Amino acid sequence: LQLVESGGGLVQPGGSLRLSCAASGFTLDYYAVGWFRQAPGKEREGVSCIASSDLSTTYADSVKGRFTISRDNAKNTVYLQMNGLEPEDTAVYYCAYSIGLRRICVLDPSQYDYWGQGTQVTVSS
Repeated sequence: LQLVESGGGLVQPGGSLRLSCAASGFTLDYYAVGWFRQAPGKEREGVSCIASSDLSTTYADSVKGRFTISRDNAKNTVYLQMNGLEPEDTAVYYCAYSIGLRRICVLDPSQYDYWGQGTQVTVSS
């Protein structure tokens, strides 16, 4: 059972990136999946999440209108499309899934059980 994030990198302010969270060994659509980020010296915070079968999505206020979470079940992958990136978005981004959350999702990292290794996003001119 494994989650692998990819798609991070260096981008200028106002730019876009699409992060991918690919699962292997299990069906990711069965579970709620969240994207989280952690900047140096700060606590890990929830960015966005999606419930199983796309029943609902949730976004942190800081990213609403700029980020979009989605699934591609054929690829067993969850994406985070990030537009209008700001320097404050710089962090390591992680995806995670929850055994206990299915039909709803929350942005509390403590509710998620399995995590990927993270991908660095740096927004700088």
